[in-house]
Amino acid sequence: MLATACTLAFSACEKNNDGPESGETLFMDVEGTIEEGEVLNVEGKHLRVPEGKTLTVKAGAQIIFSTDGIGTNHAPIEFTVDGNLYCLGTEENPVMLTVAEDLRTYENTFAALWGGIVAGKTCEEMIIDHTVIEYTGGPVIAGSPAANNGYYVAGDDDYPQITTNNPKGKYIITNSIIRNGLSDGIYMQGGEAIIADNIFSATGQLGGEAVNIKSGCKVDVARNIMFSPNTNGLKLSSSDQSPERYQAQICAYNNTIIGSGWRREDEKGGGIYVEEGARVSVFNNLLVNCKFLAMTPEWSNGGEDCYDRDNSFIDYNYYASGTVESSNVHVGEYEDDGEIFEFSGARYPYEGYAYNHAEYDAKKVDRNSVIAKNAVQAEEFDPDFEGYDINVDPALYRWDDNWDFHLKSGSPALDGYTGSDHTPFWSETGLTVNGTTYKSPAVATQYGAFGTR
Repeated sequence: MLATACTLAFSACEKNNDGPESGETLFMDVEGTIEEGEVLNVEGKHLRVPEGKTLTVKAGAQIIFSTDGIGTNHAPIEFTVDGNLYCLGTEENPVMLTVAEDLRTYENTFAALWGGIVAGKTCEEMIIDHTVIEYTGGPVIAGSPAANNGYYVAGDDDYPQITTNNPKGKYIITNSIIRNGLSDGIYMQGGEAIIADNIFSATGQLGGEAVNIKSGCKVDVARNIMFSPNTNGLKLSSSDQSPERYQAQICAYNNTIIGSGWRREDEKGGGIYVEEGARVSVFNNLLVNCKFLAMTPEWSNGGEDCYDRDNSFIDYNYYASGTVESSNVHVGEYEDDGEIFEFSGARYPYEGYAYNHAEYDAKKVDRNSVIAKNAVQAEEFDPDFEGYDINVDPALYRWDDNWDFHLKSGSPALDGYTGSDHTPFWSETGLTVNGTTYKSPAVATQYGAFGTR
């Protein structure tokens, strides 16, 4: 059961109709346990796990967020985690962080009906296991807790589905479904983490990555399905690095990224983006119908946006392409940070893979990768999934539960990188969170999340 004080707070709190516009942030503080099958309805206040407290959410429990927002400016409800959060669902009975059932529609894919989880600088641990998080991404506005705490800028940012902020925190995000969000799926501004065996679906409307990692992070990202990220499946950066926020270190392997980048109107994105001093190992990933190859800005002249080129490994990835033209092709000029650029407009993924992009590090990145650069190679390099036809519109963002991304026997994507010199951070020692040691998946020799059945 929820602690008595929290139950009373949920049932007896009064709404301040001035809300965040008056400078007051309203919270429902909660600690204890939401038991199996219980439903917690959150309305009129932001939900918060206070510093030093813990909330455990058990299998089958649901937290339903009101879409009415808070106060006269209808600030989206935020789930602030200043203490610890353990969402412990099962495959049969996942935890749900969502909205009312009648609002869970395709039409609301990017409706941004609530804020998202914001793990603050005092959040020491978080487990998101067998949990569904959906319909997030509301705007951060004046009075939003994330703005008051300095995590996001009011008026400029939208809520990712999960945010972390503590470089000393430990986070396990596994076996979960993170879908239908206006902004990033996971935005890590600090912490040690394992992000594995998740499904990311329909991430970002006008921008957004499935997994976006900044400085102060040491993370393994493995065996995830990333379907239709607006910009990238993986954006890896060490921006804002400082003595307190150490160099971003990421090992990303055996992920399947599908249809990334096609809902953008410019040359950004496309699957994997590594920048600003990040030190990475990115290999054995299977990219299907993505817009571009892995990109690494300013690598040629060592500019401030350049990744840690000397100590990084981005190779042995597999770029597959269908032969269906994208419904979202853009040709002509576009503006980025006040500069005007020309884009010739790729119509098919293989054209994007072959595109002479200024941010392709062709001298080092993907030297040994499998890349379909024309229609003939697109047919030759079809990974041959058990239950997914790659000859579809690359801009598609509607998920189908009947898809199966296992590889058939004889698939050309079964022969990935077999070296042993890029070991995940947490596959041997593991991360201990809430008394349990979690380990990253071992590196598999196939490209992508799954081998054969």
